[in-house]
Amino acid sequence: MDQTRSDLVPPARADMPLGVPPAAPSRAVAPPPARRGRWLPWLLSLVVLLIAAWLVWHFFLSGRGGTPHTGATSQPVGVARVTQGDMHVVLTGLGTVTPLATITVQTQISGQLMSVGFKEGQIVKQGDFLAQIDPRPYQVALAQAQGTLAHDTGLLAQAKSDLARYASLNRQDSIAKQQVADQQFLVQQDEGTVMLDRASVDSARLNLTYCHIVSPVTGRVGLRLVDPGNYVQTSSATGLVVVTQLQPISVIFVLPEDDIPDLAQQMQAGATLGVTAWDRTDAKQLAQGTLTTLDNTVDTTTGTVKLRASFDNADLSLFPNQFVNARLMLKTIKQATQVPVAAVQHGAPGSFVYLLKPDNTVAVQVITTGITDGDEMQVLTGLRPDDTVVVDGTDRLKDGAKVKVASGGNAPADASNNNGPGAPPGEQPQNGTPVPGAKKHKKPAAPAQ
Repeated sequence: MDQTRSDLVPPARADMPLGVPPAAPSRAVAPPPARRGRWLPWLLSLVVLLIAAWLVWHFFLSGRGGTPHTGATSQPVGVARVTQGDMHVVLTGLGTVTPLATITVQTQISGQLMSVGFKEGQIVKQGDFLAQIDPRPYQVALAQAQGTLAHDTGLLAQAKSDLARYASLNRQDSIAKQQVADQQFLVQQDEGTVMLDRASVDSARLNLTYCHIVSPVTGRVGLRLVDPGNYVQTSSATGLVVVTQLQPISVIFVLPEDDIPDLAQQMQAGATLGVTAWDRTDAKQLAQGTLTTLDNTVDTTTGTVKLRASFDNADLSLFPNQFVNARLMLKTIKQATQVPVAAVQHGAPGSFVYLLKPDNTVAVQVITTGITDGDEMQVLTGLRPDDTVVVDGTDRLKDGAKVKVASGGNAPADASNNNGPGAPPGEQPQNGTPVPGAKKHKKPAAPAQ
């Protein structure tokens, strides 16, 4: 078992040297398999590149108003005509309704408050009864002053009578001159005393007048501050009631200091400048008035100047301390070229509009703008009256883009449209819808969906 099997060892060759092991039998080596499928990723990449190139070419031509091979589509837009008309230069500032007179009614004498003659919130006229202070102490003081005046008046009359007798005796040389002179001085003293007594009587009567408190102005009374039965004094800080004048009333508002030169020029020329008060949401007009005065200094902390406007306030639409928006009409520009604000765009060229051409394409037209009056903006240069500009759908336009005027829009007079033969623009139907020939376009037509 431990012997080597001879049938497992190959026999030695005669030509093989001794000591060299026989070589292993050679085996056939198979060639490496072929690299199949290398062309598939390249094919996929080429297809993706072709699709991307087609998409870029399609959207590039569509965005520039070009026509891809699939066919062009016109963008629906709303248009409006350039018009001429009067435009108002309006300055707007935040203001506060300020009464011309706000009076806290105080008592001028001390005493018990007996009664009040008003209801809270009542409209009172100047001189109407408001309150009554107990007059009895002052009636007694008046009687005392009148008694003192009567007593001193009698003394004065006696002194004058004695002076007349002394003067007669002096002419007869029957009395000393010194006695006559002394009597003259006594008469002067009594005259001074009588004058003082008369002043005391007037003061007592004035106090009685103060017991009957009346309204100093025409206006509305507020809430009662003191109830009847209380003892009121002249040193009280609260007062009895507050009366606020409502007709007329004023509005104090502020404007930037940059507006002062134009404003001062109009005021020096004697122009009457109208002011309109709106509620603080600018949704409702409250009252119309006129500018009264301009403050004499500029507030250095805010860079603004205060102005006061007066209003009749016949319907009491303005309430004291109410916040309002004041619109001051500075001047009117006659026959100004104007376009809707929605037509004006801003970009790299500056302010521009899309001008509608006769071939139903648009062109970028750079303009110079002026003031804005509501929904209209003044055009200084770049447009002429009766030009047509795009007011709706501008976000989808480029220079030279093909457009289609939406139903209800105004097409230019020489533009190709769907009107019948010989139909003047703005009168015949366009796409089956009548087109109004409005002069000013406050609300542009919405583009067709």
